[in-house]
Amino acid sequence: MSTERVIRELRYLLAEAGLSGSFLVRNLATGEEIGIDPDRELPVASLVKVPLAVAVSDRLHRGELDGATRVEITPGRTTSPGPAGLSQFRHPAAIAIDDLLYLTVAISDNAAADALFDLVPPAEVHRAVREAGIAGIAVRHRLSDLAETPAKRFGPGDTHLAHSLAIGSRTAGGGHPVQQLDVSRANSGSARAFVDLLQALWVPSRVPPEVAGRVRSLMARNVIRHRLAPDFACDASTWSSKTGTLLNLRHEVGVVEHDDGDTFAVAMLTESAVPAALQPAAEALMSRVARALHDRLRGG
Repeated sequence: MSTERVIRELRYLLAEAGLSGSFLVRNLATGEEIGIDPDRELPVASLVKVPLAVAVSDRLHRGELDGATRVEITPGRTTSPGPAGLSQFRHPAAIAIDDLLYLTVAISDNAAADALFDLVPPAEVHRAVREAGIAGIAVRHRLSDLAETPAKRFGPGDTHLAHSLAIGSRTAGGGHPVQQLDVSRANSGSARAFVDLLQALWVPSRVPPEVAGRVRSLMARNVIRHRLAPDFACDASTWSSKTGTLLNLRHEVGVVEHDDGDTFAVAMLTESAVPAALQPAAEALMSRVARALHDRLRGG
């Protein structure tokens, strides 16, 4: 089957499921790649935690921050909303910067991420990504801003209304009345931009080896593994990744390292046209598409 036919069939499967987005798989040794709309820009939600980890790790490497420095966290006053991590704490705690990095990437802790944004603001994270030679990723705001969506104003039984607003209001140019879904105001990026970032972390580049190694280690310990991991993690390969989720957006970027030495960067950024918060079939299809693109590239 030709590559063109593979892509055409995958587009059909995505459309049937109400999914669209930006998709890219790249062989990090050869530079060969295959994708579907890889330059389409989308809000990135928690994927921004990877650039944040790069910027903070760089500060640690240069000695501008000390990983052992403890940051005071007061629940309800200094924490950001989120389903896991520090936002669920009941009592004040002092967390070291090194441990905040782990919580930010491995369990996608929004409160830990914002504690790091207090140390390295969004504008400085944006600049650090640019200095690493990565174009196409915009870092504009903290994670707490992601909580101020229409979903907060609806009760649990009306979540579909927030999703309907998210789905039906995007303009052709990526604009949206919901700030967090507007690519000109939100943290944003494309599959190509995130694959470029992954390549900078896995292949010698302008990112110092110590910084790249720290971020790779954090991504390898990611505990959120229900999206792409089922099709990439096995005894013969290692999957290191980061997810991102907001309203109708479901993303994951990562690197699969095979025992035979083949290494592929994968970026799947999607938005759904189905007004539902829980869509396990969409998650499974994301993984299926990612694996199909990977297998096509690896198999020639």
